[in-house]
Amino acid sequence: MQTEPGWREPTLATLTQRRFSSDNWLFERKLDGVRAICSRAGGTPTLWSRNHHVVNDSYPEIVEALATHGPSHFVADGEIVAFDGPQTSFAKLQPRIHLTDRDRIEATGVQVYYYLFDLIQFDHADTGRLPLRQRKHLLRNAFDWVDPLRYSNHRNFDGETYFEYACAHGWEGLIAKRADAPYRPGRTSDWLKFKCVKDQEFVVGGYTKPGGSRSGFGALLVGYYDRGKLRYAGKVGTGYNEATLRELAGTLGELRCDRSPFGEVVPERGPRWVEPKLVVQVRFSEWTNDGKLRHPRFTGLRDDKPPIEVIREG
Repeated sequence: MQTEPGWREPTLATLTQRRFSSDNWLFERKLDGVRAICSRAGGTPTLWSRNHHVVNDSYPEIVEALATHGPSHFVADGEIVAFDGPQTSFAKLQPRIHLTDRDRIEATGVQVYYYLFDLIQFDHADTGRLPLRQRKHLLRNAFDWVDPLRYSNHRNFDGETYFEYACAHGWEGLIAKRADAPYRPGRTSDWLKFKCVKDQEFVVGGYTKPGGSRSGFGALLVGYYDRGKLRYAGKVGTGYNEATLRELAGTLGELRCDRSPFGEVVPERGPRWVEPKLVVQVRFSEWTNDGKLRHPRFTGLRDDKPPIEVIREG
């Protein structure tokens, strides 16, 4: 079947606590960056965010690399990352993630890479219907792998051993993918997340006033959706620098509202409520017995996921 290259809804992995090895699964490094679909229909390639926004101006070097080192017609899936030492880091990506002016982007000094891990369409053919193992073979041969384009390598076996290696080397974890499955949009059990660290997205529903010499705000009050209601998960008071505090404070001021968006009582003094439109990434040590975050730390803003899709992952 021939179709014109364009936007495709990405496949989303499901978190699991079960580690396993299987000949019918591939195991890839889990990257801590921004998901991006790329497409090209003979002209300039297009980079799409997970929520269907064109982000070409934010990553011009990637668009240029796709044009120079990619085929003329394709749709591929991947992750845009920045490195902090040997680790991919969403926080490291933050200074340039919302910029669109090339001079300002270059002034940040943040170098990005685009790891491609799937080929959904190639030369007008719908490769998404093919088994993953065959799609990965086509992907490897479809591009010239010159930075900032990188091929996402995988292992074909020893998922448990590879997971131990990932955690020992400070990785986010692994993505396990069924080798014979087609590319299915949306959340699926064909792709599974093995996480070494606990982090996920949360929706901001309010904030507290700053104390002492702190500017902007004290802590963000965050939650996740459960059966249509925003459940309170706790307050996040660390991980901000002064620039982030100022930026977030301005956004929070624009979203102020009179009523709590949470579906339960929030036990905080003098909270200020906001419309639940802001999504943040938070790293934490564990969930408490009463369903709250222990030792949460802000790592960045996300604009690639609708708030209503934010759920508790584990």
